[in-house]
Amino acid sequence: MEPISLRTPLALLLLSLSAIAAAWWWLATPINLARAPIDPTAKLQCVSYAPFRGDQSPLVPTLHVGPEQIAEDLAQLARITDCVRTYSIDNGLDQVPELAGKVGLKVIQGIWLGSNRLKNLAQIQTAVRLTREYPGVITSVVVGNEVLLRGEMTAADLAANIRSVKSQVTIPVTYADVWEFWLRHREVYEAVDFVTIHILPYWEDFPIRARHAAAHVDAIRKRMAVAFPGKEILIGETGWPSAGRMREGALPSRANQAKVVSEILALAKRENFRVNLIEAYDQPWKRQLEGTVGGYWGLIDAVKRAVKYPANEAISNYPRWKLQMGSGMGLSILVFGAAWLTLRRRPWTPRPAAWVAVAISATAAGILLGVAVDKMLYESYGIGGWLKWGALLAAGIASPMLCANALMSGRALPTFLELVGPREQRTRSVLTFLLGAVLLVTTLIGAETALGFVFDPRYKDFPFAALSMAVLPFWTLMALNRPQEGTRPIAEAVFAGVLATAALYTGFNEGKDNWQSLWTCALFVLLAVTLWRARAVQIPK
Repeated sequence: MEPISLRTPLALLLLSLSAIAAAWWWLATPINLARAPIDPTAKLQCVSYAPFRGDQSPLVPTLHVGPEQIAEDLAQLARITDCVRTYSIDNGLDQVPELAGKVGLKVIQGIWLGSNRLKNLAQIQTAVRLTREYPGVITSVVVGNEVLLRGEMTAADLAANIRSVKSQVTIPVTYADVWEFWLRHREVYEAVDFVTIHILPYWEDFPIRARHAAAHVDAIRKRMAVAFPGKEILIGETGWPSAGRMREGALPSRANQAKVVSEILALAKRENFRVNLIEAYDQPWKRQLEGTVGGYWGLIDAVKRAVKYPANEAISNYPRWKLQMGSGMGLSILVFGAAWLTLRRRPWTPRPAAWVAVAISATAAGILLGVAVDKMLYESYGIGGWLKWGALLAAGIASPMLCANALMSGRALPTFLELVGPREQRTRSVLTFLLGAVLLVTTLIGAETALGFVFDPRYKDFPFAALSMAVLPFWTLMALNRPQEGTRPIAEAVFAGVLATAALYTGFNEGKDNWQSLWTCALFVLLAVTLWRARAVQIPK
């Protein structure tokens, strides 16, 4: 290549690297809060506590958490809070009052009620015994948690259980549920000593944005105080998730979690009401029931057991942004390198649009690589989850490099027939096969994800980052090196129809405020257009 021919790719590479640096500088911009979520000079009033780590789950009835593990947690929590709230006495949680007393913690003792009357009786008997054994530790008893919400007990039966416990203990007794269910079952109010409500702005039927979350909590608390005068209103659960999918305009993130918790705590101090935060530690097992977002409500990381927001430290959604930026720049250089090496082996002058397409793919991949890796680490659960999101990330990394090679060599995007069709139609080119395999993986995961948003969307994550890395290069390759002859393959047409239909439904269902949804739907449409334009004959070879 003549020296002058390198000017365009070098200029585009510099622009790409500059864009990646600028994007990560913006993404990592920290926030500084007037009040830290966890202030070492002012302990939290109370936090929900569950001891489960790693693969441990209360969904396994035989699991018993040892006292050493619980004692370690409670010793750490005693440095940041005065109280812990439990929900059950199963799986070793009956050890909490004894161990909490040793480190100076108070306990709001939970009794888990469900549809099994014998288990309910066992829970009540054990909890009553604990209140007698540790009278200076257990300050109140919560008889049932969201059992009305789950529909596992009638209000009349619940009230009977509450009165039964009240007759056996000398401390205040309450019931905990989302605030709407207190309004629907006012008879429960008569049975309790104080009202415990859950206000979770993220999970509201009409989700609340993070910047309005504290005001929403205050408005609901005041509404409940009017509805139930004469008894204290305890906010038994409130908080914000640090990771997971958006719900309309409600975005889980580290910064949003810190901001919401900080503002609620400041409100509680100013208005002088009690609040229990959910929760002390991230709980990985909840992801099995509630998706990614269920596992990231904690103030303390589940793996490192480190406070997420140390006092006097700025809070960033991407604390490892320099590594993520550097990795993105490296990927951009590799994409440009793949294009340049292709021209070294096949020296000809491609259209300027080809280099622009390479730059677009390289820049998008460079910016989104760190985001995609971050999302994979947070969102992968179980072997299936790691395989799926790992495969999509691998496709997102390979796609821009393989498409850069195809753009510079004049090859079109291969069809699925060239991979899995009759022997005589299969490609003999290794690079073409790899490109087709990456396209097939992206299409299968994209279609599976799209159908998930149609039939079971509540806990599904939006894979916008890795999907963008994979789809954008395919679209640019199809736009510039589109085959002019041949028939539209049936498989590509079917996938295109599924993706386009799912995109329309999902965009409408998730709403205009959910940018994660809109971004993902746009990618479904882009992939659908790419597949629809495919032709069985590939030229030139």
